[in-house]
Amino acid sequence: MSTLSRLERWKENGLITTAQFEAISPLVSKDLFSVFIELNALLFLGVLSFVAGVGWTIQTYFVSLGDAAIISALTVLFFLSFYYCFTRGLPYSSGEVESPNMAFDYVLYAGCLILALELAYIETRFHLLQDYWDFYVLLSSLLFFALAYRFDNRLVLSLALSTLAGWFGIRISQFVFRYGESLRPYALAYGVVITGAGVRLYRLGIKKHFMETYLHVAANVMFIALLSGVIDAEGTWLYLAGLLSLGAISVVEGVRFRRFAFVAYGTVYSYIGISAEVLRESRMESTFALTYLIFSGSLVILSMILLARVFGRDE
Repeated sequence: MSTLSRLERWKENGLITTAQFEAISPLVSKDLFSVFIELNALLFLGVLSFVAGVGWTIQTYFVSLGDAAIISALTVLFFLSFYYCFTRGLPYSSGEVESPNMAFDYVLYAGCLILALELAYIETRFHLLQDYWDFYVLLSSLLFFALAYRFDNRLVLSLALSTLAGWFGIRISQFVFRYGESLRPYALAYGVVITGAGVRLYRLGIKKHFMETYLHVAANVMFIALLSGVIDAEGTWLYLAGLLSLGAISVVEGVRFRRFAFVAYGTVYSYIGISAEVLRESRMESTFALTYLIFSGSLVILSMILLARVFGRDE
């Protein structure tokens, strides 16, 4: 007997109501399917396309449009975005807050990008802060953090973290006591700092669900910094040891907390680092390199597919 037949029998026997049957039966017969991810992807791409279009228009026509018109238009756009969010948003809570609608998060994200675009235009045209122009970046980051926590928006939180990383790199690059010409140690320090900040806020019970966003950004920054050290062949073994250690932690903790993305980070970044070292040390002909990449790459891809299926079944 099929599941749909059982549902019909339960309805006839009064075990479920007609409304419940009508809600469940389309799911069982697979007449309904979710397009949530697709809609969010389209909204995200739409926001990026819109802001990119605004930037292109300014770059192309700023002479004919004039500074006053451009600044006024950008100010109106981000003011409308923020007005919409502050009037439609739910009250602040230290816990997770649902968005009023699907477009809400993207309106706020668009407003933040427009604000960043306007600040960049103002500094480019008028040089108000001159040598301290990077404080625009810092102030933007602080504002984005405040908005992310106010409206429970992980997109804006990611923007705040990446903007802070940009400011961090700018300030470090201006110091004369740098670590040679490399910013890798400072990227690692940045990753440790934001991981610590995320853990601290988690323990304080402030937006505990934001913790994963902090870890995603920190993990990628630190993995890329270590991997670049391996590829550049300067202090290779030190960076490779760090990369493999971080990869092992990422895989173990990803399995422990059932977060497949971190398992993938640890596996893929470690594989790239090991492959870079193997191909450099082997000094063999291209046939060996091609054979190694085909077999090892296929093995990694297959293991990722199998792990993803296991995670999917368990969840």
